[in-house]
Amino acid sequence: MGDTLTVISPRDTRAQKQVDALLEREGIQRDGNLDYTCGIFDDDWRLIATGSCFGNTLRCLAVVRDRQGEGLLNQIVTHLMEVQAERGNIHLFLYTKPRSTKFFGDLGFYEIARLDKLVFMENRRRGFSNYCAALEKTRRGGRSAAIVMNANPFSLGHLHLAERAAAENDTVHLFVLSEEAGPIPFDVRRQLVREGTAHLPNVVCHDSGPYLISSVTFPSYFLKDKDTVIRTHAALDLEVFGKIAPCLNVTRRYVGEEKSSHVTALYNEIMVRRLPDLGITCRVVPRLEQDAVPVSASTVRKAIHDGRLEDIRPLVPESTWSYFNSPKAGAVIAAIQREKDVIHY
Repeated sequence: MGDTLTVISPRDTRAQKQVDALLEREGIQRDGNLDYTCGIFDDDWRLIATGSCFGNTLRCLAVVRDRQGEGLLNQIVTHLMEVQAERGNIHLFLYTKPRSTKFFGDLGFYEIARLDKLVFMENRRRGFSNYCAALEKTRRGGRSAAIVMNANPFSLGHLHLAERAAAENDTVHLFVLSEEAGPIPFDVRRQLVREGTAHLPNVVCHDSGPYLISSVTFPSYFLKDKDTVIRTHAALDLEVFGKIAPCLNVTRRYVGEEKSSHVTALYNEIMVRRLPDLGITCRVVPRLEQDAVPVSASTVRKAIHDGRLEDIRPLVPESTWSYFNSPKAGAVIAAIQREKDVIHY
């Protein structure tokens, strides 16, 4: 009968166990963010190859050892690219081990950045270079700094960081993470950042695009533990940022001091250590506090989640308060209240 390529349903427990077993044998752990999985089965309905998607990325690709070299991975990737095309996702990304870059290069993927154990690739030859060229058009003279934020939502803490950077530099390039990685949509987060910084004429807002990725959707399947995932994500992000910074003449990056989020604290630690090697100073700004408590987006989300909307008023700029106190925020508030955990690890 031959091999069969098919979709693997989340409800197909037998097939899902085979996926986990195959990934484990190949030194890969199942990624926490997957929205489509497929596999190739042999005549005995043994899984011999698998691959998955999340958003516009390809993930968790593996082939059993005794069937490698037969073109099975090529079939998996081709199928996943067809699925992505049907979804309307033409610009695709993947993360792979360095030894696999030639294989994916032959399939039309191009390297964006690499670490010792991980390579970030896309299927557009000039995707990243075109992104950098567009940024370069906003380059200004004088001292330039950068901030990267999720702004989920934009709080007085975020504003404090932006105002500090704006006071100390001629231009501040503020990147808002474009990924949909939380209950507040990107278009809302971007709107609140722009409105909240409108009084700062030297702040230029940018979409991060697909190149600066959030810790929520960073792939973890090549890595052994949570801290390794965090550190690797930070290192890869800085490799990409190190290529973006010269386009904007950025020599400083501002981050908020972190005492409660383990992820952000580790991320800051990596930035302080690695950014100087890229010719960039890392400025860690003490958190804005109210009543000796740091103002954070997590605190704002928790108040909204618990139905204490009035409590966010002293924690956010007027523009953020106006949005959440209006009928148009109803769907976003409902999304936050459906979240099981609104406090970042």
